[in-house]
Amino acid sequence: IAQRKGEFQRAGELAYGKIPELEKQLKQAEARDGKAGMVEEVVGPDHVAHIVSRWTGIPVDKMLEGERDKLLRMEDEIGKRVVGQGEAVQAVSKAVRRARAGLQDPNRPLGSFMFLGPTGVGKTELTKALASFLFDDESAMVRIDMSEFMEKHSVARLIGAPPGYVGYEEGGALTEAVRRRPYQVVLFDEIEKAHPDVFNVLLQVLDDGRLTDGQGRTVDFRNTLIIMTSNLGAEYLVNLGEDQD
Repeated sequence: IAQRKGEFQRAGELAYGKIPELEKQLKQAEARDGKAGMVEEVVGPDHVAHIVSRWTGIPVDKMLEGERDKLLRMEDEIGKRVVGQGEAVQAVSKAVRRARAGLQDPNRPLGSFMFLGPTGVGKTELTKALASFLFDDESAMVRIDMSEFMEKHSVARLIGAPPGYVGYEEGGALTEAVRRRPYQVVLFDEIEKAHPDVFNVLLQVLDDGRLTDGQGRTVDFRNTLIIMTSNLGAEYLVNLGEDQD
């Protein structure tokens, strides 16, 4: 603009004085910040871990952290969310540590628990806290309301309908969820309402760590945490003293 106006002295000062000085200051500021501009142009381990986690459902983000250090502070982290259930949190934490240390059967789930108690004591909240801590995502949980599986014929909905039946292409509510995301918490809510045949399906999961769906595909449950909740006997648990078994 200065050249078009004929202000050649002003243009020279800007071209050879002010502009080079500002460019030098900009480079120094970028060097102090440790990155080239506002957008990072270098791909780091965190970026790779995040992409792998999104593609596979495996919580690689958390794998960057030391596994031992993470498990040692498990009670403290979960205790921040679940208040007044220290004994339950400690029992679950010890079981998970044993599984991660290789002291349990490798062909079974990471752990299987039954949470008993009245409504509002924190059974579901503890489940969410476990999913968030172990798999870095509170939504890493499939919740199955067992009141929907009270009839004998509804058991097929867990593993998928057999060939020739309606819903064969859709897959089972349980097997399809775990097949798509093998690292997660499986919550069976109000387990006492389920039909007895449901327990035959759960027995195979707890014993072998796998399940075959209606389409013949084997689903691996060895990286899941199985949790069952129930209100059964809640009135007796409330009145049970601390010194009673």
